[in-house]
Amino acid sequence: MRSRIAGIGRGVPQKVLTNADLEQMVDTSDAWITERTGIKERHIAAEGQFTSDLAADAARMACEQAGITPEDLDAIILGTVTPDMPMPATAAFVQHKIGARRNIPAFDISAACAGFLFGLGLADGLLGRGMHKRVLVVGVELLSRVLDWTDRNTCVLFGDAAGAAVVVPSDDEEHGLLAVEMHTDGTYTGDLDIRGGGSVFPASHQTVDEKLHQVRMNGRQIFTQAVRNMSSASASVLERCGLTPDDVTTVFAHQANMRIIEGVSQRTHISLDRFFINIQRYGNTSSASIPIAMSEALEQGRIHKGDLLLLTALGAGVSWAAALVRW
Repeated sequence: MRSRIAGIGRGVPQKVLTNADLEQMVDTSDAWITERTGIKERHIAAEGQFTSDLAADAARMACEQAGITPEDLDAIILGTVTPDMPMPATAAFVQHKIGARRNIPAFDISAACAGFLFGLGLADGLLGRGMHKRVLVVGVELLSRVLDWTDRNTCVLFGDAAGAAVVVPSDDEEHGLLAVEMHTDGTYTGDLDIRGGGSVFPASHQTVDEKLHQVRMNGRQIFTQAVRNMSSASASVLERCGLTPDDVTTVFAHQANMRIIEGVSQRTHISLDRFFINIQRYGNTSSASIPIAMSEALEQGRIHKGDLLLLTALGAGVSWAAALVRW
């Protein structure tokens, strides 16, 4: 049995941090940021606003669009690398905040920017086995809480947001999730990480002083891996379905960096005008970027029944994924 996305939503903080604001904080400029990333602004969570709050907002919107209530959900899968706390799962807080039933499974996964697509793949498996009928998949990050605001190579890139989708079974073999694949190559674990707070570097005065609880990235290596692996996974899911790049209506690529998106466009031979792009307004929201983009595209009337949607992302691990959806 095929699965399909019945509803999709987003949760975005009101506060906007522009490139001009960053010029007052770190040695950078609007021109430098725009030329290298395509980003003009990003949203930052308010004090007292948590990862689960944004996730709950996105979840409610997704449920409403799907024509259900949170009480109808029977599983919650949440992708994040910035949980409310290490334990319990942020999904449990979301379950409580949206009023979902108390006995359903609610758990977190950690695949960074690929988290939403990993969650989509897991939901498809649960639905395919008939174990569940309405699975909420969330991608959410509060990356502003784990950035080094003195490092212009990272702090200009990231923003806070959540995206969510309600995934349900479908008897229509022509529409829904046609294919999804997920990969990880642990060779590159040291190229994008937050080292502090785990069993390797338990929290201490020293780990705080050394900024081990903040994002560290080898930008050149991650750029190379993103373009290569997002493109290869995209080609793979198309080939598995007997389809070609010409068949794709819209690409929802992870909004990490405009140069990465351009590289994926070139490698997949899909013209850039078929990529939905909103990085200029949100920055890199990690696992939230694809569902946010899809939510906006739906509101703008840019997704129609029968459209072939290609989704692809890469994040820390490195982990990457791609999916094909016939709307």
